[in-house]
Amino acid sequence: MLILEATGHYQSPIVQFLEEHQYIYIVINPLISNRLRKSQLRKVKTDAADAYLLGELYYKEEFEPYKKRGVQLLNLRYLTRQYESLSKMCVQTKLQFQAVLDQVFPAYKGVFGAMYSGISLRFLSEFPTSYSVLQTDENTLKSKMKELLSSKRGRSEDWINQRVQRPLDAAKQNLFQQTMYASHLINLKVLITLILQYQEHLTGLEQNIERCFSLRLFNYCSISALLVIRLFLA
Repeated sequence: MLILEATGHYQSPIVQFLEEHQYIYIVINPLISNRLRKSQLRKVKTDAADAYLLGELYYKEEFEPYKKRGVQLLNLRYLTRQYESLSKMCVQTKLQFQAVLDQVFPAYKGVFGAMYSGISLRFLSEFPTSYSVLQTDENTLKSKMKELLSSKRGRSEDWINQRVQRPLDAAKQNLFQQTMYASHLINLKVLITLILQYQEHLTGLEQNIERCFSLRLFNYCSISALLVIRLFLA
């Protein structure tokens, strides 16, 4: 019988070794061991003292041998953690993007139905200022719009014409015809690239989470529901 204190992913190699060699072991929550350590008069923290403390806990409490969760369940937990982490980073990047856009091309908001759609971000990356839009003729804007849509489903000519007219109108109304700081344009392009990459990674994670989840429990479930379920898997 071996007694371990939970250390997150650091314990994984040890746990794997113990399971491969069919050892029986117990993993103790650090909160429990810390509570006992604080109750002692002599608060000595060494490897030997910690080992003695874990042994003492084993005889005082009734712990059950560690039961490893299934591989699919662990995969689901790791994927949802990663999804949640990337989502937070993506939100922070969008906030930074909004702050820069307000100083470069604030009238661009509303040009596309979804500000953070792929076509909206790619078009803004090509034409980040009012000046760049107004200095480009409509035919070139249409061609660029079609080019940016080449990897997506086709759009009608009317849709293309409407979407080309909107940035032209926004450029004419924009307060900043010229951008004073070149650094703003550099930051804008970098943030657009980051957002597109985050969206691509999040889409891939969504697909893997849904695949993993359908194998483990149900066939259909939203990502928001999966994140709620992750609370029970933590």
